[in-house]
Amino acid sequence: MAIVIRLDVMMARRKVRSNVLARAIGITEANLSLLKSGKVKGLRFSTLEAICRVLECQPGDLLEFVPDEGAEALRQAS
Repeated sequence: MAIVIRLDVMMARRKVRSNVLARAIGITEANLSLLKSGKVKGLRFSTLEAICRVLECQPGDLLEFVPDEGAEALRQAS
C-alpha cells in the first residue's frame, strides 16, 4: 500500500496506550488495532481529527506516502 499509517510511532512518542486512545476517540480497541496495523481501506476524517486532537499532532505525523515499486519503475521509465 502506498499510504503507511504511523499511528503506533506517535502513540509511543506521546506515551498513550491503545485502550486509552480508543476510549478517547470513541472506537473499539479492535478497530484501533486494525488501524495501527494498516489493515483498513479507509479512515474517516472525523476519526483522524480525533486522533490528532488527543495525540496533539498533525495528520502528516500519522500518514506517510511510500510509492509502490511498480509506480516507481514507471516513473523512472518516463
